[in-house]
This record gives sequence, C-alpha cells and structure tokens, in this order.
Amino acid sequence: MYPPSQLPPVRRIIHIDMDAFYASVEQRDDPGLRGRPVAVGGSRERGVVAAASYEARRFGVHSAMPSVTARRQCPDLIFVPPRFDVYKAVSRQIHDIFARYTALIQPLSLDEAYLDVTSPLLDRGSATAIAEEIRSSIHAETGLTASAGVSYNKFLAKLASDHRKPDGLFVITPKMGPAFVETLQVGKFHGVGPVTAARMNALGIRTGLDLRAQSPAFLAEHFGKAAEYYYGVARGLDNRPVEAGRVRKSLGSETTFTKELRDWQQVEPALDPLFTKVWDACVRGNHAGRTVTVKVKHADFHQITRSRSGTVSIGSREELRQISLELLRPCFPPPLGVRLLGVTLSNFGADPAPERAQLALELALSGRDGS
Repeated sequence: MYPPSQLPPVRRIIHIDMDAFYASVEQRDDPGLRGRPVAVGGSRERGVVAAASYEARRFGVHSAMPSVTARRQCPDLIFVPPRFDVYKAVSRQIHDIFARYTALIQPLSLDEAYLDVTSPLLDRGSATAIAEEIRSSIHAETGLTASAGVSYNKFLAKLASDHRKPDGLFVITPKMGPAFVETLQVGKFHGVGPVTAARMNALGIRTGLDLRAQSPAFLAEHFGKAAEYYYGVARGLDNRPVEAGRVRKSLGSETTFTKELRDWQQVEPALDPLFTKVWDACVRGNHAGRTVTVKVKHADFHQITRSRSGTVSIGSREELRQISLELLRPCFPPPLGVRLLGVTLSNFGADPAPERAQLALELALSGRDGS
C-alpha cells in the first residue's frame, strides 16, 4: 500500500479513433463521394470490405463483410480501391499532432491510438481540453473528424470514444466509472468477443453488474487467464499502461462451435469469416507476417497446433486460407469432434521484401490478386 502522501496520480488517458478513416479519406479527396455510401475494398466476387462510410453503415455494411453481401444490402454502394500510401501519410500527420502533447503514444492501427497525458508536453489544464484541441487540429490539418474518449484508464477511454461517435468527445471520470460499466452489455466490453459474450450470457452474465457479481474463482474457472482482467474492468479498473512503441507480434481469431465438427467439408465454411477477420486486421494495422498457425481443440479439450513459416510475408487472404487449410487437412477426420478452430498470422516485420508484401495486400483487398 502507498502512504497517503505517496499515492500515484490518477492517470489521464485519451483514446482517439478516426471516424470511418479509409472511407472518410476517399470522400475528402473525391467530392463526388460525399454523402454517398462508400466501401473501400474489392468489388469482385471474392472481394472484402476494408472500411465503410457512415452512409453505407446505415444499410448494415461493415468492415470484413464479403463484397457480394455488402452489394446485396446496399445496391447503390460505391466501391473504391484502397490507397494505403495515402492512408499512411494521413496517419503520420495525425500522429505528429499527438506528439505535440505526449511521447506516450500507443498506436493500435493507422486510425486509432491511446495517449497518456498525465504529464503532458503541452498542458491545457485537463485531458479533456487536450483531447478537444487534438480533435480540432486533426480537422483543421487533415479535413477529417475524430472521436475521443477521456478517462483514468485505457478500458474506459476506449468505451468513452465509442460513446459519442462520430465526431464526438466523452469523458468518464473516476466517480462515473463503476456506474458506467454496470449498465453496459458485456458484448460492448473491449476484450470480450462474440464467442466470450455468448459464453457469459449462457452463464447469466449479461451486464457489467452481472460480471461484477462473480467471484475471482468463478471467473478463473470459466475464463482462465482473462479472469483477472474481467474482474477489474467490471469495477471500472484497468492497470494496463500506455505502451509507447509497442510492437504487435501476432493477429489471430478463433471460433467455438455449438455443435462439434467432424467432417472436412464443414471446415472451410466455418473458417471463412476467420480468414477475413485476420486478413482485414493485418491490412488495417499494416502488418505483414510470415508464419501461419492453426489451432484445433477437441471435445475432450485436448489442443493441437500446426504452423508453417515462409521466407516472405503472406501476400493475400487467399494465401492465408490455402496454407491454413493445408495445415488442417491432416487433422481430419479427427479422433473426437472438434469444438474450436483458430487461425493466427505472426512473425511480423521480418520480410526481406516489404514492398512486395504491401503490394500484395493492396491487390488482395482491391480484388486484383488474380482470384
């Protein structure tokens, strides 16, 4: 315990999230796209939406959605090929603005970051004033809008930035934190994905207040290593620091089945959304990886993994899909039913030919990868 005179200061954390970043850049640069439903990505049959404008989102179009589905939901949808060089240049502008106020910047992707302004380089009297000034500078210097969340930890700052999107700012103070969390659906918690949310719902945990009522032992039994995190955030607590220069090591996704898989024919349809999710996250974060890992968990919870590494980065979603399926094929038919499958891409930043990898990323998303 700290003596009262040595208590650590309450941290001041800002989460900045650009509004529909890729699509907004396209609408900024082409006045004919403004006010119209826009999707950045490939329009061909196997294309994927990388980003959607707010006009498109009203029709249910969202990132990682197959282009054919997006077109079906919004017949007037305009597809625009991605321009990663432009997005990266704008992202650098935005991060230069962040750096005026603090050196403690943790980028999450080209369009999203945490800032610790507990001891800012430019003090404006409060984190709220700094966040508002950053938003104003972003709009003045890039023509784009950003949403900001301000709070005393990363978990609540991210919730706050989501609360008033787009083009909004929201503050969650230490007095507000626990009450704000208790009314929130657990599916809205950062770090609780759809599968975990469904598991929590099945256990009668639907809101932050329900989660707060669970003991550490109960959470550990059902959620393993994540139990400590869930126990804390249900109380508005999160001790994770803003990690400047943090390097992402891997990106992955997994799915748990309500009915166990046994037939090989079931595998590819089940994994298709995972390939899209992982690939979209890699493109958004500008990550290129050389190692593909698949995970298989059987009905008795026995787990196996298989990996393959190449000399250059995976160049397309199709290549990720093909390698993953080749790794999984020898695992079928399984000795027991399969209850979980996962796919991970790792070994980032070690590509001897980054230009080739980036070009492949762009071609894949724009539907020009030969597929």
